[in-house]
Amino acid sequence: MTHPIHIGIGGWTFEPWRGVFYPDGLTQKRELEFASRALTSIEINGTYYSTFKPDSWMKWRDETPESFKFSVKASRFCTNRKILSEGGESFAKFLDQGLTLLGDKLGPINWQFMGTKKFDPVDFEGFLKLLPPEKDGVQLRHALEVRNPSFDTEQFRDLARKYGAAIVYAVDDEAPEWPRIDADTADFTYARLMSSREDEPTGMTSDELDAVAAQTRGWAERGPVFAYFISGAKVRNPAAAQALIKKLA
Repeated sequence: MTHPIHIGIGGWTFEPWRGVFYPDGLTQKRELEFASRALTSIEINGTYYSTFKPDSWMKWRDETPESFKFSVKASRFCTNRKILSEGGESFAKFLDQGLTLLGDKLGPINWQFMGTKKFDPVDFEGFLKLLPPEKDGVQLRHALEVRNPSFDTEQFRDLARKYGAAIVYAVDDEAPEWPRIDADTADFTYARLMSSREDEPTGMTSDELDAVAAQTRGWAERGPVFAYFISGAKVRNPAAAQALIKKLA
């Protein structure tokens, strides 16, 4: 059985996309409407820095197709902490802002950690215990993006599996020290692909995209997939996502 594959980019407001991804003359207020019909998912990044009002979440929900999915980047105040397990107040502020108003369009929450954050099994399990499985009747799925090599251990994989959290498969050619962990720890897969290049019209060559497509199909055999072209040559990421969607069609 092949599960749904959701392909997209990080955010939808980026001036260099105008006239490249977005048609000339498209007003900024219609960019999400356009992007959500050209792609199948978007990772909301602004939530890493600030919160949004309930009206914003409802507006995003209503502007996008029924099958569209948003993932949400968790607040840095939850993850950029010396002691992760003491972030309960920050968790509440992040989770209470209205993200569950997305309803069925809410995909995973990406909890991203700085590269300086090392794996502490006791504290990290305390953090995992703070991740609720649902809120307001909406299922919450959690993905862990770690960037320190100390996380590349079976103990970390086992902890993620114990709490049903996915480990983000992150690829950045400019950060070879980041662990590339492809582990089946949850009922879905989350990937962030950060290797697009500006000299390629579709960000990556056709052969490179074929390899990504094959990997993505493999992930889809075990559960839904959420894969995003992030960073790299950001101006090319929408084209890369569209090219991958076409190859997977």
